Amino acid sequence: MNAKLCGWFAASLATATLLPAAFAPGGAAFTKRVETALLAEPTMLATPVTRIGYAQQLKVETVKGAWVKVTDGKKSGWVFAGNLAEEKPSETRGLDGLPVPASETSAAAAARPLVPAAEEYSARRGLGKAAEDLTWLNQQAGAVKPEDVKAFLQEKKKGEYQ
Repeated sequence: MNAKLCGWFAASLATATLLPAAFAPGGAAFTKRVETALLAEPTMLATPVTRIGYAQQLKVETVKGAWVKVTDGKKSGWVFAGNLAEEKPSETRGLDGLPVPASETSAAAAARPLVPAAEEYSARRGLGKAAEDLTWLNQQAGAVKPEDVKAFLQEKKKGEYQ
């Protein structure tokens, strides 16, 4: 994996590896991502069983290291503890479905080439470099194998390997 991509992974995972206080079987946990996948096994490469929306309450079934087995009443699956909160997150959301208003998002989010209007906005705001970086990242993502990501996480003691 090249140095720029490794640096991006390290920066991205630095905030994702902080674990909340311990979850207990029979207790509650809340999703804190726009969409949280419940996985078939306690590993990042496992098959998703279902996906749960933002700020949804889940019942904690089992805790296995940094992984929590939860149920939403219909289906159960494993979630990395860093993707859960002990208290319900604020349900105040922007119109774009994010848990924060669009005005509070980063310049990189504004530079996403989702629609021509976003590209025009990034050009007007001098964020062309962010758009180029995102394009580069998307191109590189296809070259990264799941085994490379797993080896990186193990070596750096990130995510489930901390």
